[in-house]
Amino acid sequence: MTKDDITAEITQQPTTDKRPKLRLIPIWLRLLIVLVLVAVAAIIGAMVGYAGLGEGKAFDVFKPEVWRHILDIMNGKIDK
Repeated sequence: MTKDDITAEITQQPTTDKRPKLRLIPIWLRLLIVLVLVAVAAIIGAMVGYAGLGEGKAFDVFKPEVWRHILDIMNGKIDK
C-alpha cells in the first residue's frame, strides 16, 4: 500500500458527528431530584427510627417539642 492509497482510504471513511449530545434530563434537574430524594430518605429514616426503634409514634417526629427534647439529650441538658 502506498501513501496515496492510505490517504484515499482515510478520506473515504465517514466522519463522526461532533455535535454536543442533548441531555434528556438537565444537570440542574438531576441535582434537584437527588436533593429531594435525600430529604425524603432523611424524613423516612427519622420516622422509622423514632417509631420503630424508639417508643414514639411515627408522625410525632414532625413536632418541634420532640426535636427540642432530642437536642437537649444530645447536648447533655437532660439526664436520663
